[in-house]
Amino acid sequence: MSENTTPTNSYAAFIPEIWSKKLSNMLDKKCVMMQCVNRNYEGEISQQGDKVKIITPAAVSISTLGTAGITYSELEPTSQELVIDQKKFFAFKINDVASVQANSNIMEAHLENARKAIEQVQDAYLLSQHVNVTAANTVGSDAAAITLDKTTIYKYFVELAMKLKNSDAVGNGQRPWVVINPLVESYLLQSSEFIGAHNVADQTLRDGAIGRIAGMDVLVTTNLTETDGKIYVLAGTNEAITFASQLAKIETLRDKDSFSDLVRGLYLYGAKTVQPAALAKMIVSTSSAATPPAQTPSNPTS
Repeated sequence: MSENTTPTNSYAAFIPEIWSKKLSNMLDKKCVMMQCVNRNYEGEISQQGDKVKIITPAAVSISTLGTAGITYSELEPTSQELVIDQKKFFAFKINDVASVQANSNIMEAHLENARKAIEQVQDAYLLSQHVNVTAANTVGSDAAAITLDKTTIYKYFVELAMKLKNSDAVGNGQRPWVVINPLVESYLLQSSEFIGAHNVADQTLRDGAIGRIAGMDVLVTTNLTETDGKIYVLAGTNEAITFASQLAKIETLRDKDSFSDLVRGLYLYGAKTVQPAALAKMIVSTSSAATPPAQTPSNPTS
């Protein structure tokens, strides 16, 4: 009887269809900014450069009825395009020796690392939509960034929430959110006005929210980074930004130059600020970083 020498895939546990489904679910549930956008126009995305046309209805004016005849306004809806122009990939090699003990646990670990890598670039991309916030909806400025501490933070968050209310962004079931980073969180946790998640009883918070301040659900991400000595805290409702994405492909290949398997994945996405009035931001100076109190040296015991 001849020995079967048919080569096998040493990393057979990594079935592309399973990778794709699990990773897509992980991205939907764990990415911070996924809780703050809508996906109303996602549809089918097959390749980089796909476009989704968004039609916004025109405003209807109200007139007073008098003796003159009724005049009719011609409504002209506006059109915007959501362009799927972000194309990211991951690719890595797994040596046969390392994959001898491959199992579902190592598969989950690689999926988690892929999720974290995608989330970082995706969150940063969505947070960059702060450039679309109008001056009227901005607290502070690039020239005069806000300095936060535990005694002033509530006042500024109230002002931020008021910007959204004055823009008629809040209402019709739209609950506002605000995304902060750990530095701002350190002040928020010292504010007596902050309502922690365990004390919120009136309605369910968004997934991952740590609590509520000034009526806004608070989410924390390390992807809200410093830019030129400033942090752009972003607030809004889910009507402001629309997002579309697709994990286009995950596949495994055999490396012809080594005893290894190659794993690669392609992720496509794009976003559009369709309602700028439903976004607000606060420009915070990072010079307001907390400085721990000086420690008084204790006297050595004899």
